[in-house]
Amino acid sequence: MSPQPAIRFDQIIPPQPTTMPLYSGEIPNSINSPDQEETQAMGGLRFIQKVSRPTLTSYLPAKIKAGGSAIIIFPGGGYVGESYQFEGTSIAEAFRDHGIAAFIVKYRLPSDVTMKDKSIGPLQDAEQAIKLVRQHAAELQIDPGKVGIIGFSAGGHLASTLGTHFEKNYLGDAANGNLRPDFMILVYPVISMTDQLTHMGSRDALLGKNPSAAQIQEFSNELHVSERTPPTLLLHASDDSLVDVDNSVGFYEALHHHKVSAQMVLFRQGQHGFFLISPDEWLQQVYMWMAQNGWMRP
Repeated sequence: MSPQPAIRFDQIIPPQPTTMPLYSGEIPNSINSPDQEETQAMGGLRFIQKVSRPTLTSYLPAKIKAGGSAIIIFPGGGYVGESYQFEGTSIAEAFRDHGIAAFIVKYRLPSDVTMKDKSIGPLQDAEQAIKLVRQHAAELQIDPGKVGIIGFSAGGHLASTLGTHFEKNYLGDAANGNLRPDFMILVYPVISMTDQLTHMGSRDALLGKNPSAAQIQEFSNELHVSERTPPTLLLHASDDSLVDVDNSVGFYEALHHHKVSAQMVLFRQGQHGFFLISPDEWLQQVYMWMAQNGWMRP
């Protein structure tokens, strides 16, 4: 009987997470101002505010598990903060442990002090994140055609904005690149900026107290679905008292009408943040959908 090959720990242990600035040089659309970022503990979890220096943190899977797919994570927080631990690091670790390279975006939060146009700052960071991941796909052992995004609450608005506005390069970079996500997962997302549906706190933070009709239309993402919108999975709780479930329902209808592959999972109870649902319960829905579509190993 031939001897079993020795275990190589570099094959079975994932690398340590690494963080890099999202931009190597000047941050677009920025105003020179002091870094006032601060972190608070909310329920024992990290909540980051006043972000003006965006970063990208990678959680790469062990080589023996890696399937070549990647997912970029946008935590929520009403565009006034980012629930970085609850909707960032814990999510990245879960994807990493299932063989998917995960990248958390600490995106700029809208501010007239740090940005010339606060409404597009987060979207610029989302575009830069997917651009960076694809640029480094070879060294990260990622298939550039299997790069998806996931967003929570206001992070779901940011993700769905990228997923419906990718044909317009807000970075102003003539070299551009492919900014279209290959798939999109939206978890209790803010989708619309209309009076009837929006989470008003998120709208106020992104667009100000008195947005124009044109701004409301531009950032109501259900109005920008096209045949090229990426395949989408929506998850929401019907009893969500903070972000109306009709945000997800309306977006699903728009996807359906444009013949975009879409699936929606509605939980009878769960509230905003899915605090009444175990993470495994909703994450299993995500893994199953991704496996069925070839974005992760079954």
